[in-house]
Amino acid sequence: MHEAYEALKKETDNEDFVVDDPKARWVGLLEKKWTSVIRLQKKIMDLESRNASLLAELASPTRATSSTASSAPFLPRAPARHTLISHRAPITRVAFHPTWTVLASASEDASVKIWDWESGEMERTVKGHTKAVADVDFDPKGGFMVTCSSDLTIKLWDTSNEYTNVKTLHGHDHSVSSVRFTPDGEKLVSASRDKTIRVWDVSSGYCVKTFTGHAEWVRGVVPSDDGKWLVSCSNDQTSRIWDFATGETKVELRGHEHVLECAVFPPVKAYAAIRELAGLGAAPAGDARAKSPGAFVATGSRDKTIKLWDAQSGQCLRTFVGHDNWIRAIVFHPSGKYLLSASDDKTIKIWDLTNGRCIKTVDAHGHFVTSMTWGRALIGGGGSGNAGASAGAVPNGDAGPGTKTKAEVDEPRRINVLATGSVDQTIKIWTP
Repeated sequence: MHEAYEALKKETDNEDFVVDDPKARWVGLLEKKWTSVIRLQKKIMDLESRNASLLAELASPTRATSSTASSAPFLPRAPARHTLISHRAPITRVAFHPTWTVLASASEDASVKIWDWESGEMERTVKGHTKAVADVDFDPKGGFMVTCSSDLTIKLWDTSNEYTNVKTLHGHDHSVSSVRFTPDGEKLVSASRDKTIRVWDVSSGYCVKTFTGHAEWVRGVVPSDDGKWLVSCSNDQTSRIWDFATGETKVELRGHEHVLECAVFPPVKAYAAIRELAGLGAAPAGDARAKSPGAFVATGSRDKTIKLWDAQSGQCLRTFVGHDNWIRAIVFHPSGKYLLSASDDKTIKIWDLTNGRCIKTVDAHGHFVTSMTWGRALIGGGGSGNAGASAGAVPNGDAGPGTKTKAEVDEPRRINVLATGSVDQTIKIWTP
């Protein structure tokens, strides 16, 4: 090195060239920086190749098929992938964005927080309500978010414009406990402590219909995947199925012995398992309703049970007993084979739909589990993918063992991610 320096000095005839003091602070700095740049570059390349292989694994319809165990459907298991901490009061609801890796959480601290569920980072806090936020939902395209609150209002937020509040809907006379977009994204349905269900037009912000029938506080309302039916649950210990077009109560489901906390329509994919469980046999060939959304309903109650109902006859098909406290949330597995329930006993239970048995209990939180939801984004499939995945649309879960037809392989499926929220003020993200 020294000879090279001497030669350079001689060749260039540069007598003023002064060598740095070898003890100076900046000596060797460039070399250090250069080696660290190379090291970081290598790290980036490694991470990129790992990311590519993980994405390929996620998109593959069968996932790893080295054994039947590895191709079994994803079921949550401890520990959770992320525990999201920032809220200052109990979490009331969690909702996934239909296309982005975004999760919204509503809380009694009057705020909604937006998270990137993949990284576990909080992106922003959405403020506007003056009291506890009871529910949050994204429209099917993900352009708008809706929230409702004990401050009697429903608010619409523009997700593409920094979650600006674009509309505030007034009309309910008491706390608004639930709000959902219809599958076409053009209407909202809300449930309130004023005993009514209201339908709102998203573009105008006007209330276009009011459904009455419940004798007490209406806790929740959810539309079916085709938007033809609504299911509601109430403190009057009943659940009702409504015709969305006319506002008439089609069926009243009676049988629980306490307040109903949640009611959902199972996906069509779960019908085969439900029919097997209830001993109903195969659906009649000409019966269109038996294959369309809204044929069955699942309800969860403070009487610690979950009930599965025939939505046409109002008959209770099965009661799931096992939780030691109120049932707060029910989710059907995208494969249609399992029912997941979250409870104030701090656990998630997974029930096999074909035989009604609890096959797994996950200790989920340090306090009551108030909400649970499955990811909405669609992956795989020959189509354009995610856009338009409605809250209940469940094209596919992780398929079980066995060969698949081309149609099944091409069919997009719901992403494997589950989120839970709790009174312990945390949100947990569960992934394979």
